[in-house]
Amino acid sequence: MSGTRDEGGARSAQRTVLYDTKQLDAVIGAMTRRAGALLADAPRVTVVGILRRGAPLADRVATGLRRDVGTAPVERLDLEITRYADDLTLLYPETRFVENPAHAGLDLAGAHVLVVDDVVYTGHSLLRAVQYLSGNKPSVLRTAVLVDRSTGKLPVPVDIAGARLAVAESDIVECHVPPYDPDWGIVLVGRRHDARAARPNRPDAG
Repeated sequence: MSGTRDEGGARSAQRTVLYDTKQLDAVIGAMTRRAGALLADAPRVTVVGILRRGAPLADRVATGLRRDVGTAPVERLDLEITRYADDLTLLYPETRFVENPAHAGLDLAGAHVLVVDDVVYTGHSLLRAVQYLSGNKPSVLRTAVLVDRSTGKLPVPVDIAGARLAVAESDIVECHVPPYDPDWGIVLVGRRHDARAARPNRPDAG
């Protein structure tokens, strides 16, 4: 745990490691087993990662499904979704997505789709992905996130959550995901708080 200091020298923020690499390996393993249980009878599985950090996580889940769970053939694709909030000086003031051109003609009819992201906060990005993929007529569409902050404002169900956190809205949850970060981990960044309040719930083990 570490902190930063403001000009007056008072401690203004702290960093709390909620999961280190070893602990997160176990969490992702539990997520994969849960996904395997939900997709056990699928004739075809498509794992969709939301760029950026959702994509490496989707890779790990897909690899685990192929190796350990014994599901149907697993294919991978990615979606890029950018949230610009309400800054009208930007070209895209609302959530938008960019489909990988290699998957532009992909037919999801009959597929069981699992959408994977790192964090769900308001739910805008996940909802946009679900709306787009639903238009491709999958048989089943499930969602999985590494961290559910339990503050979603939109009706997007999270079927699999590695950790469900109850933290202040002003706190920042950092998901460290290689290759964008050196190591796997989840770190809470915020003002001084009772560490017990930030203690994560048990991951969904299925």
